[in-house]
Amino acid sequence: MKTHCVLLLAGAARSLAAAFPRTTYGDRLRPVVKSQPFQDLVTTEGLMGNLVKLDEIAKANGNTRAFGTPGYKASVDYILSRTQNSTNFVTYVQDFPALFFQVNSISFTIDGKSYYVVGLSYSPSTSEAGLTAPLVLGASGAEGCTNDAYADIDVQDKIVLVQRGTCPDGTTLAGRIKPAAAAGAAAVIVYSDLTTKVTGGTLSNPNPEEYVPAGYINKDDGEALVTRINAGEAITAYFQQTQTIETKITQNVFTETREGDPTNVIMLGAHLDSVQAGAGINDDGSGSTLILELKTALEKFKVKNKVRFAWWGAEENGLLGSKYYTQNLNATAANNILTYLNFDMVSRGYFGVFDGDGSTHNLTGAPGSEVIEKIFVDDYTKKGINVTAARFTGGSDYQSFMNIGKPVGGLHTGTGVEQDPCYHQACDTIDNPNPTTLTINAKAAAHVLSILATEGEQLIPKSPVNATMITSRGLIGRSDIQWTQDPSERHTGTCGHDV
Repeated sequence: MKTHCVLLLAGAARSLAAAFPRTTYGDRLRPVVKSQPFQDLVTTEGLMGNLVKLDEIAKANGNTRAFGTPGYKASVDYILSRTQNSTNFVTYVQDFPALFFQVNSISFTIDGKSYYVVGLSYSPSTSEAGLTAPLVLGASGAEGCTNDAYADIDVQDKIVLVQRGTCPDGTTLAGRIKPAAAAGAAAVIVYSDLTTKVTGGTLSNPNPEEYVPAGYINKDDGEALVTRINAGEAITAYFQQTQTIETKITQNVFTETREGDPTNVIMLGAHLDSVQAGAGINDDGSGSTLILELKTALEKFKVKNKVRFAWWGAEENGLLGSKYYTQNLNATAANNILTYLNFDMVSRGYFGVFDGDGSTHNLTGAPGSEVIEKIFVDDYTKKGINVTAARFTGGSDYQSFMNIGKPVGGLHTGTGVEQDPCYHQACDTIDNPNPTTLTINAKAAAHVLSILATEGEQLIPKSPVNATMITSRGLIGRSDIQWTQDPSERHTGTCGHDV
């Protein structure tokens, strides 16, 4: 009788196991991931705890976690400390080369008055002595992006003042500088079209043939100078800038489930670097902590599809980490990626879900992007939360995956002044995030991941890379996507932030 009871119990256990699959890793039984239990393990305490650590890292390293600085290395070490000693995950680092820049000296003065000015990354340097020349207005509006606009403007050997604005190539700075340089300008001073203090901008890559030395000043200063010039005043300005530009080796960090179908990989990513101007706790410590806490909670569960988390390096320098990763995939590895979810600024502002079906902003992601959008929106709606359709501007790491034809989705809470006045500012510290917003977004991401990790292959069609993308130089993505732009937002541009 005793043996018979044991056999009955064993049979019952087998029936239960068939109904509720479990597996043993590290002497622990883990159920298949389900939405609510998964969400319950994602806590405000855990999310904010990581941000406290990243803020401490910045404070200990010159108040920045930018690529190429000790603060970024310490950020990588922190992610590794939280991911590499895992029974259920494999963690690895990808080294890649990226152009680092540092402004060594910069000055913009008029009549003895020194103006606040920042150097645009990869701008050519002036001589150490700098240059003194007349300050004149360049072309404005949409025409300011074209060489023809300078046909009747004498800028030869002068310092040209232009306003930042979006050009047809998606840039907001480079496209304004090139026409003035082509017309013979000695230097270009760009003034902002936004009221917030400027802290940086990138020209994406060195281009001494098409660029001249350039600086970036605040809107109010620029407008005051425009008024003086339009009133007929002859202004002589002095501009000096020297930059160090060098290649440095930096890192992407990955951790992925040991189990799960390796031919249907669900990827989630956030960039780990900040701008040089600040600690980057919302941008993008918030995305970094969100995926870190999802990974930590996922330790308790089993998945059907492999899940891969990525912390990208050098995003602020032009999405360099994610571009390196996607461009160096072989066809098999690229085809194994089912979808990519991006989390860049998720702790203050509106509740933004990327417009995967293009119904709001007229740019549609690859087939399957609309599915991701709907799962997110349905979850927020069920919780009584109003959703804003976030634009695909090309300004974050989803661009790298859209370029190779992958369905994408994710969250973004906005960079407009109303959403985050500390965007790219020194005040983007631990005091900037909204813990409630961050937690709501993290739990929504957990819900979506629970579905994709268990049935994503049934919901999202496979997207094989086009054979024409595969070259001897690696995987070359599309370059014809027409990114959508919003003048009130600052997270724009096809090569990263504020180009």
